[in-house]
Amino acid sequence: MRYFKMNGCGNDFVILDARARGTMALSPEQARAIADRNTGLGCDQVIAIERSAEGDAFMRIWNADGGRIDACGNATRCVAWLLMEEGGAVSRRIETPAGMLYAERAGERLIAVDMGVPLLRWDEIPLARAMATDRMDYAVNGFEAPGAVNMGNPHVVFFVDDAGAVPIETLGPRIEHDALFPQRVNVEFAEVRSPRRIRMRVWERGAGVTKACGTGACATVVAAHRQGRAERKAEVLVDGGSLEIEWRAGDDHVLMTGPIELESTGELPAA
Repeated sequence: MRYFKMNGCGNDFVILDARARGTMALSPEQARAIADRNTGLGCDQVIAIERSAEGDAFMRIWNADGGRIDACGNATRCVAWLLMEEGGAVSRRIETPAGMLYAERAGERLIAVDMGVPLLRWDEIPLARAMATDRMDYAVNGFEAPGAVNMGNPHVVFFVDDAGAVPIETLGPRIEHDALFPQRVNVEFAEVRSPRRIRMRVWERGAGVTKACGTGACATVVAAHRQGRAERKAEVLVDGGSLEIEWRAGDDHVLMTGPIELESTGELPAA
């Protein structure tokens, strides 16, 4: 099976073209083997492109730990670019477990994706108990009042003075597995440098520290605006580059625009 090694702002993927099969059934062990950076191809997430009855393709996603997830913004941009390159198209519809996403070209290797409407109620995140999600009644190691947003997967966003100084390698897994988050959670630490510029670092559930997270960047701008820290449109600076995020006022849809990179292609060994 052909694979594409790609990344969006450093968040990297092994993308498998499974359309000839129709669907792709990877076990957690197989996904972990592919994602292993020492013995496999190495990536944050494994992606399968499958046939779709409703869209141009269906995108299935496994984290590096082998667990399945419903959404991945950076991977959506990469898959959309591959599909556009096939037929010279300027837009594509990609079906995901979180719903249909619409992508279009914004430049030579720049893709914009409509990530849909963020879910903001406590039971939509989901949280284990009822509480406000704009400023949560939750604190860890002095970091408090984060915002919670579901962008196809759950996020909790802490606002800090210096994102680079946060011990994310130790706090990330602790928060990810907190009982408050029954489906675990992606954790962002965001430093608002201006109303239209935010520095963000991320701990992704099932993947650890990654150079970028598309849904996390979307969640960060939504959470920042809800707390009055940022405008609805902002640049999010991540470890691997930057993403332009806009939470539209008219329909509440979140638009994400960012670059993609094709690193290599090859054939996935049968083993």
